[in-house]
Amino acid sequence: MSDAQLPTVIVLASGRGERFAASGGRVHKLQALLAGTPVLQHTLQAVYASGLPWHLEDAGHPGMGDSIAAAVRAVPGAAGWLVLPADLPLVTADTLRAVAAALCDAPGAVQPAYGRQRGHPVGFAARCGTALASLSGSQGAAPVLRALRAAGEVVDLAVDDIGVVTDIDTLDDLARAEALYLSAS
Repeated sequence: MSDAQLPTVIVLASGRGERFAASGGRVHKLQALLAGTPVLQHTLQAVYASGLPWHLEDAGHPGMGDSIAAAVRAVPGAAGWLVLPADLPLVTADTLRAVAAALCDAPGAVQPAYGRQRGHPVGFAARCGTALASLSGSQGAAPVLRALRAAGEVVDLAVDDIGVVTDIDTLDDLARAEALYLSAS
């Protein structure tokens, strides 16, 4: 598969991290240290290792939908998009590549799942670009994904990667993620 056929990973790093601060976090959650390295750096390391094209969306936006829309507009010629919140530091490069590969044959979207829990990154086919670029508000791409599910156009991809469901919203989440990280090392 050539680079022109690869979807672009959109790393969403625009959130304010209010729940993390409310839980006692003294720095932004993406700068919080997980095993001595900032959460964002862990996420970006997986993105780099995947070999997929990527875009970091870190400008301040009022909601996740606005962030997704801005990122899609920033890479309009992409062969699709993998929407990856930056607070998923345990997601693996293998999972990113698996979602990208599944997206090549998917009618509309691919969503990874660990066990029975759906996670991220959600992959969207290029034909979803207009809908994604017009998103706004706090729901992210949920309305687009719901419409695709209703039409039977979402592939659920089982992965053996707890990182797809391990996000950092509180200090407790950070502690759980660090325990998982250290147990896998």
